[in-house]
Amino acid sequence: MQKFTLDDLRTIMRACAGEAESIDLEDDILDMSFEELGYDSIALLETAGRIERSTGIAIADNDLTILGTPRALVDLVNSGYSREAVT
Repeated sequence: MQKFTLDDLRTIMRACAGEAESIDLEDDILDMSFEELGYDSIALLETAGRIERSTGIAIADNDLTILGTPRALVDLVNSGYSREAVT
């Protein structure tokens, strides 16, 4: 699998929920919470679905609440996480 990058995540996040006017996703967002970035649980579920479709890596719904930041999500995808998503 090719490495999943922050730029990959930015593209997916924009496609799922757009970009809040007060936040520039091109800034250093790695350690900002998804809440600070304006992404609610529905946007995160859509993001996880698109990540699964593009990488084959399923992210369990309950793991989305634990991850909290783009860095944690990118690291999880790059770890090769492949557990079945729990719905």
